[in-house]
Amino acid sequence: MTKTNDFTKYMSEMMAAYPVDLSAMNDAFKTSAAMGEKMSKVALEAAEKSTEISSKWTKDTITKMGDVASVKDEPTDYSKSLTDFASSQAEMAAETMAAFAEIAKKVQMETVELMMAAGKEASEEATAAVKKATSEVTTAAKKATAK
Repeated sequence: MTKTNDFTKYMSEMMAAYPVDLSAMNDAFKTSAAMGEKMSKVALEAAEKSTEISSKWTKDTITKMGDVASVKDEPTDYSKSLTDFASSQAEMAAETMAAFAEIAKKVQMETVELMMAAGKEASEEATAAVKKATSEVTTAAKKATAK
């Protein structure tokens, strides 16, 4: 009376009654993984370039700070040194922001290209799947009417 029903047999029979082609699921996973790999490559390349730009900016700033920190002969030389530093920082900031913008632009273009390619590929796969399904249904219908 307290015996629990084993539904494993029922589930196995039910799954066998509705055969599913898992190759489409497998192909979708592979396509998704390939897309993820390509997108990761784009992101990692952008991160690497951004890090190089940031590092260069930092090194240049430290070098320029050395000039500001050095002892000067005249009090006006300190003012000139700070003015030169501020001017060079503004110039470096503009150059660095332009370099970051180029990276962002490249990432955007590559992402759009990947998405367009993925959309085209998905459309082609969907068309092929519909053609295959139509063919199978037509074949099954012909067999059913022939009986």
